[in-house]
Amino acid sequence: MTPTLPIHTVLPELLAALRDGGAAVLVAPPGAGKTTAVAPALLAEQWCDGEIIVTSPRRLAARAAAERMAQLAGEPVGQTFGYATRLDTKRSAATRVTVVTEGILTARLQSDPELTGVAALLFDEVHERSLDGDFGLALALDARAALRPDLRVVAMSATLDGVRFATLLDGAPVVESEGRSYPLELRHLGRAAEARIEDSMAAAIRQALRDEAGGVLAFLPGVAEIERTAERVGDVPGVRLHRLHGSLDPAAQRAAIRAEPDGARKLVLATSIAETSLTLDGIRVVVDSGLARRPRYDRAAGMTRLVTERASQAAATQRAGRAARQGPGVAYRLWAAAATAGMPRFDPPEIIEADLSALVLACALWGVSDPRDLRWLDAPPEAAVAEARARLAALGALDADARPTAHGRAIAALPMPPRLAHMLLAAADPRRAAEVAVLLQERGLGGADADLELRWRRWRGDRSPKAESARGLARRWAGLVKRGQREGAPDSIGACVALGFPDRVARRRDASGERWASVGGRGFKLDPTSPLASAEWLAVAETQGMAAGARILAAAPIAAEEVEALFADRIEARRTADFDPATGAVQPLRERRLGAIRLSSGPDSTADPAAIAAALVEGVRAHGLTPLPWSRAAEALRTRAAYAGVPLDDATLLERLDDWLPALVEGKRRLDAIAPGALVEALRGLLGWDSLRAIDRVAPADFTSPAGSTHAIDYGAEAGPTVELRVQALFGLDQHPVVGTERVPLVLSLTSPAGRPIQTTRDLPGFWRGSWHAVAKEMRGRYPRHPWPDDPANAAATLRTKNADARRG
Repeated sequence: MTPTLPIHTVLPELLAALRDGGAAVLVAPPGAGKTTAVAPALLAEQWCDGEIIVTSPRRLAARAAAERMAQLAGEPVGQTFGYATRLDTKRSAATRVTVVTEGILTARLQSDPELTGVAALLFDEVHERSLDGDFGLALALDARAALRPDLRVVAMSATLDGVRFATLLDGAPVVESEGRSYPLELRHLGRAAEARIEDSMAAAIRQALRDEAGGVLAFLPGVAEIERTAERVGDVPGVRLHRLHGSLDPAAQRAAIRAEPDGARKLVLATSIAETSLTLDGIRVVVDSGLARRPRYDRAAGMTRLVTERASQAAATQRAGRAARQGPGVAYRLWAAAATAGMPRFDPPEIIEADLSALVLACALWGVSDPRDLRWLDAPPEAAVAEARARLAALGALDADARPTAHGRAIAALPMPPRLAHMLLAAADPRRAAEVAVLLQERGLGGADADLELRWRRWRGDRSPKAESARGLARRWAGLVKRGQREGAPDSIGACVALGFPDRVARRRDASGERWASVGGRGFKLDPTSPLASAEWLAVAETQGMAAGARILAAAPIAAEEVEALFADRIEARRTADFDPATGAVQPLRERRLGAIRLSSGPDSTADPAAIAAALVEGVRAHGLTPLPWSRAAEALRTRAAYAGVPLDDATLLERLDDWLPALVEGKRRLDAIAPGALVEALRGLLGWDSLRAIDRVAPADFTSPAGSTHAIDYGAEAGPTVELRVQALFGLDQHPVVGTERVPLVLSLTSPAGRPIQTTRDLPGFWRGSWHAVAKEMRGRYPRHPWPDDPANAAATLRTKNADARRG
């Protein structure tokens, strides 16, 4: 007998909406019965003369929903009610309601845009905002508008924003159902920041088993945390422990969902797979870690990585609701109550941060060059679309006008992401490539080791139902490629992975095998204890972490000969002339490169001198003027120019680099081979006659003393234009010397005959009248052979001793 559910109260309203307008939005809390009650109710409608397709975001939920509907109808699954997922299908010619994963629907729409024989599409759990779910809805709306105005469309969820979806569905009515209301108590336990999540969860689970009645459902971020928590909880008398995640075979998943046949108490350790669409019999307690593991696409690295982060408020609500689906329940939360407000309200739509390669190719095949022309709740970001187009072009799937090529159509025809489809089509052995594709798609096959070859061998020896099902899928995929093995071409596991992920082919960078450099320019890290660490080359399929040092999660060894054979058309032989800023020299090399990896290199004895000269110029442009051989004369000219207000600073010289440096480096391989005088002359040539005259007027280079000696003026001195000279050279001068058109007083740094400083002055007459007498008195004792007159302003300037002057006189 079919149980009465809260959804039955609003079914008449929903059916009326579909009769009148053909679209509706159904908002129903967990436990209302929307997943299993709506589709059977539509079968009796006069307009429903075809198949009803119900989408589900997960394979587990799709199977469970079909099995529950068939059970309520008293039929085996596969008759009126069936399901279709990538690994498992049960349906027949008599099937009227098919529950499918979202990717199955998009593939069916692509192959048959009119959805021949389909009367209605029910999009369940649309609040999860998966990429396939959003895309399937966008295609359905496009097909409905252009080809199938009679197609009924219903968007269903427990937490969706009904108004936004109603607007997307052209103002469709929103039908809201009450949920089955059972009391739910929330208990916030908190968690010490330094504690491992497995330890805290195990303690909370033991408390729940001790203090509460009924089964316990615990939410953990991933499989590794589930296993560690199970180890810590251990065997509890009277309690049967189950794991629930996507890597399990269907039988183990069903066992976790159904009631225990002997009435034993149940403990289920689950990922977010158990948040929605499922009712786990016997569960009265939820223990929530507050964490979730989600894929995040790193656009800079071109790869998707798994990140562990706080669950959203919506997810926490869904998780807690699992405890009150069949009766009063309690939810233990491993965070403080006040922290709930700091959690994100909803999970972000996958389309905002996903790899859009498959979406862009599918849209191109649909006839839409820009995916944003379709109707979306959240349109795909422009940068992500552009990046996906570039990747598809590199795979040969799109032409220069972003239209699908024949190879692109073949890629899209295969039920897998574009990288894996390209691998299957390009591989030497389609059977081997299909197995690698399944191995990469289905988590848990052959274990969790980073070595894909090892996982592949384990999988081949595994006789479990999941392994057998995966081998069947591989055979079906291989059968989609209408050719046999290419003799002599590389066909190893590593060669297959390399075809799908050419930018992630990596070469070892150190002896330990910890650091790797990839063709795409990214650095990878590997556990040095891994057997893979001894390989010279790896074909990397999966990484985790930041782009600068992502950790390798899945890879296979590949021989250097295989790399050469697979990517012969991408290997570049080129000459380089790299500038070394430390030495100011250019080393010409001949090298072969595959992307960012240098395969081989050696000195280039026949390098083009013009290329070397150009590299020297570009080296200075990139690293600045410091490596040039600056002489005192060159520095002095630049200092005088700065004082005179004539631009000869670094910015000016770099801006006009092509006007003066190329001639200096012609025929040279090092900057220090430039003659110092040549650099000065180049600067003078850059300045020109008028500027040089202006500099000479404002900042003359030298000061000539009354004794006839010439002294360079330092215009960079802190005190101002400064000249250093012996005091005897200024005898006879009764006015202070000035410089330039502004007649700026020179700073005179006066020295003894031995060159030691004795006085600095800007007022020479004042010095003669004042402190000179004390200075002269001291100097007569130290340097008696030199003149120290009492009246230097009227004495003869000299640089000789008194005896030498007497002899000349």
